Amino acid sequence: MFTGSSLACGLAGSGGLLIAARGVQGIGAALMLPATLSIITATFTAKERSVAIGIWAAISGVALAIGPMIGGVLVQHAGWQWIFFINIPVGVIGVLAAYKVVQESRDTSTEQRLDVPGLVASGISIFGLNYGLIQGGTYGWSSGRIVLSFVVAAVFLVVFVAIELRQRLPMLDLSLFRDRTFAGANVNGLLMFVALFTYVIYFSIFLQTVLGYSAVQAGATFLVSSIALMVVAPVAGGLSDKVGARLPMAIGMALFGVAMVAMSRLDESAGFSNIAPWLLVGGAGFGALMPPMTATILESADVDKAGVASGTMQVFRQLGGGLGVAIMGAIVTAKLNGLTPGLPGYAVDFVSAWRTMALVAGIISFASAVVAFLTIQRRGESEAAKTAAVAGGSQQ
Repeated sequence: MFTGSSLACGLAGSGGLLIAARGVQGIGAALMLPATLSIITATFTAKERSVAIGIWAAISGVALAIGPMIGGVLVQHAGWQWIFFINIPVGVIGVLAAYKVVQESRDTSTEQRLDVPGLVASGISIFGLNYGLIQGGTYGWSSGRIVLSFVVAAVFLVVFVAIELRQRLPMLDLSLFRDRTFAGANVNGLLMFVALFTYVIYFSIFLQTVLGYSAVQAGATFLVSSIALMVVAPVAGGLSDKVGARLPMAIGMALFGVAMVAMSRLDESAGFSNIAPWLLVGGAGFGALMPPMTATILESADVDKAGVASGTMQVFRQLGGGLGVAIMGAIVTAKLNGLTPGLPGYAVDFVSAWRTMALVAGIISFASAVVAFLTIQRRGESEAAKTAAVAGGSQQ
């Protein structure tokens, strides 16, 4: 689905077709990404798993960082269609490799059935929340349209929880959130992606529209973070086995917060020498956070529920990314007052917007570090808490 829709994106002759094909791409990605982590969980032993997840996180993070550079080269020299066409050979190789190499694993413990009511309710809730945040600056935060979207989001969230509590086969087992570590790590992932999308999307715009970088130069700038992430992530995966996930996660988010606060002081006179050290710090922080956080979420669920745990993690992260784009987009809209790149006053106003966004992202990162420190338990502590909960439930 992802590969075929990439071809459709590249061939799209209108904005409507492109958006529709992108929607199909999203469905393909949603089917694919959670499975990658559940495969790792089912394939590797507990002793090997953290390092394997560290490698997964390093590759994922590097891909996220070098994507803008590759995209910049393709857009600048080949045309925008090639940011989609490049997926096709990669996707074909991936499909063939999956059939040849990946061992099958599935949850055989219960009957399987799609939870359509839960899927619809959660989708409406998330759509309402994102729509309200994205369009609030356009229509006004007190307008009926925006207020209604937030009300719809809240109502359908309640409906979703009620459905999941009553469903015999829910799409999301809410009992997983009784585990403090599982809940805390997912909240941590949501907050992390709010801050991360501020960095990846809006800093890229800052580089191009304020500092005058080309698309290729802006993408190449992110390589500093990629290198730091690639080095730190596998080490952090192994370290979390020895000292637990709490400290690497808290320190990683704190480092990312420090980088964002420092970058909130950048202006239109900033040079690469002012930027690079903080890109290095931010990349190292992200690399320290990702493997232990991912491993913690997966280890909080049984192996046959790894797909559910991985899917939940992806939902929280994508929701965080959507919230990051929406919240920071609202800040940009308010600061720019309709100005576009090249108009007098744009650079000054975007610098002001960037400073606010980066500071907010830094504060969110520090909050995420606190959440990690207060909620994440070491593996032995988490297992003991589960045993005590089960024992208490049996006595009742």
